[in-house]
Amino acid sequence: MFTGIIEQLGVVKHIKKEKENIEFTIGALFVSELKIDQSVAHNGCCLTVVSLNDNEYTVTAIKETLEKTNLGTWKVGTKVNLERCMQMNGRLDGHIVQGHVDTKAACIQIEDQQGSWKYTFNYVGGNVTVEKGSITVNGTSLTVVDSKDNQFSVCIIPYTYDHTNFHQLEIGDTVNLEFDIIGKYVAKLMGR
Repeated sequence: MFTGIIEQLGVVKHIKKEKENIEFTIGALFVSELKIDQSVAHNGCCLTVVSLNDNEYTVTAIKETLEKTNLGTWKVGTKVNLERCMQMNGRLDGHIVQGHVDTKAACIQIEDQQGSWKYTFNYVGGNVTVEKGSITVNGTSLTVVDSKDNQFSVCIIPYTYDHTNFHQLEIGDTVNLEFDIIGKYVAKLMGR
């Protein structure tokens, strides 16, 4: 389980294709604190640490993960939002995040609001957002400010802009979305 509060930006250092899988080696400052088999969210996608080496660790993305996330677009040098799993004795500063990406979305608009940035995303699928509800974009816990069918907007403060990969996001880029787990359960129950 995660909170959507990004700990740091990692950098893709090496990419290796293994049959239908891709192994990503990530450089990060907290590598000395990781263990093999530990879960780390990468742009909101929970992956298992399979090896450690100095300031780098390796994770494996299977075909299913590559199809449903933006991981297949990564290149050496890509900046990745990282969050280690939540400790049960810690604060839940964001919202309940599972690290299970629901779908991808395209960034269709970026507005500089003179002190913040408003990003608008378009997605395909049956999930819904609600204004003032929670959404996870590339692993970052955010509040929805505008909600329409298959489209929503979020606003980013300068700290989030600087400390996540939002500062490199451009119109047309693909992001990972995880919809609010409580909202998903309510929608499922109401659909019955």
